[in-house]
Amino acid sequence: MKQIILTIVLSNLSIFCYAQKTEPSKTVDNYVKSVIQINEIPGMAVGIVKNNKIVFQKYYGTETLENNKKVDSNSMFRIYSNTKLMSNVGLFKLIEDGKLSLEDKVSKYVDNLPKEWQNVQVKNLLSHSSGLPNWVEFKDISVNATNAEVIDRLSKEKMEFETGDHYRYNQTNYLLITMIIQKITGKTYENYIIENQFPDSRNQIVFSSNSVERIPNRVGKYNYNKTKKQYEKLTAIEGVRAHSSNGLAITLPAFLQWSMHFSKNDFLKPETIKMMWQPFHYKNNGFEFAHGWEITDSNNIRSYGFSGGNVSAYSIFPDNDMAIVVMYNGNKGFPVMYQMINHIAGIMDKQLMDPYTLAEEITIAEPNVHPNLKKDIYGYKIEKDNVIFSYQYPKNLSTEFVKSISVAGSFNDWKADNTSYQLISKNNNTFELAIPKSNFEKGKTYTFKFVMNKSGWLTVPYNAVNVDGTQDNNLTLKID
Repeated sequence: MKQIILTIVLSNLSIFCYAQKTEPSKTVDNYVKSVIQINEIPGMAVGIVKNNKIVFQKYYGTETLENNKKVDSNSMFRIYSNTKLMSNVGLFKLIEDGKLSLEDKVSKYVDNLPKEWQNVQVKNLLSHSSGLPNWVEFKDISVNATNAEVIDRLSKEKMEFETGDHYRYNQTNYLLITMIIQKITGKTYENYIIENQFPDSRNQIVFSSNSVERIPNRVGKYNYNKTKKQYEKLTAIEGVRAHSSNGLAITLPAFLQWSMHFSKNDFLKPETIKMMWQPFHYKNNGFEFAHGWEITDSNNIRSYGFSGGNVSAYSIFPDNDMAIVVMYNGNKGFPVMYQMINHIAGIMDKQLMDPYTLAEEITIAEPNVHPNLKKDIYGYKIEKDNVIFSYQYPKNLSTEFVKSISVAGSFNDWKADNTSYQLISKNNNTFELAIPKSNFEKGKTYTFKFVMNKSGWLTVPYNAVNVDGTQDNNLTLKID
């Protein structure tokens, strides 16, 4: 059955995504059903907004594994870190109203901060460049601790790095954002967000970071236990501190309405959104991240969004007047939300189909679809006096947006942009490069990976035997 399902997925990719021979909404529906079957996802909701109209809104499966209650328009999925998007909009509204500045020091709004925190600015919280200790890493902090008690505990820890130096995801940043919002508005964080962003759908959202709290229509999250081969319901209690960073549960209609209001500038003026989406300049790396938003480029078309808990994702494509919401409650294997966003975007507009993410989606799904593939050497073969590196892009997919495939490894200092190691396109979507054996030292083990379009490091297929066993799961090459 799963082999048939993969065939359906590949058929959808090659026929529908590029040829666009059928109604996009039907193609999206078929694709989503395939993903759910392959990954054994209990329940899901998917929505698409195009030109400020809802063009796709579908519900699949059940809210829980304990009963057969179907996912529907009343189902509230907890979106975890996607909550940060609402927090970002709320904070920038205060900036727009002149009550706050990105350059302001946090200590202007939060009292009794440690001496080492005094130079942290609002912009450092949003860009995750604060260097503050991350409160979620300290298990001795009670879920019932007040914000002041959390800060007092963290004050005993050293800064992780110099403020502004680089990006490191950190939940303490949003603890402080909560406190800033509450200080300036005189309201609770929850009430401020609801009043300004969900005035007409307050009964379709709830803030709670307590996974065991009984809330009508809230969808629980399940983590798959590979040892027991079964789903286990999440029972984490993260306390009130997490509300602004990961506590929102929301229905699909409410999320789609929020997206349309955002696109129509009902929340923020265009110049404020432009400021929010401006990439932050880190001192010591070129990582591209906006003020609280991830930045993604698909074939040079920019989108903004975020993900949460490995079970939700939101992306907005301003140049295409489109936004996509994906929410689900658990999956057996690798999280699929980013692949789904890319794939759905490509169905709606082929210019948005990122070939790297598409290749990753198929590679990652392979163990679930074909769990018994023959183990084999992957990525190269020896022919006469040459090492021939070989990469196979799925044969029935278009390579229109595959600009380059290169090989990078310990033999070329892992330089993905080295033109001497760029593979040449052959027949049937095969890319190859012949390198003389004499370039490699006999008996020495080299490690390598393939790279698409100079930045997409391709996942190694699960049935490859020539891997180094490290966390990076690099391929190995040895000349006897």
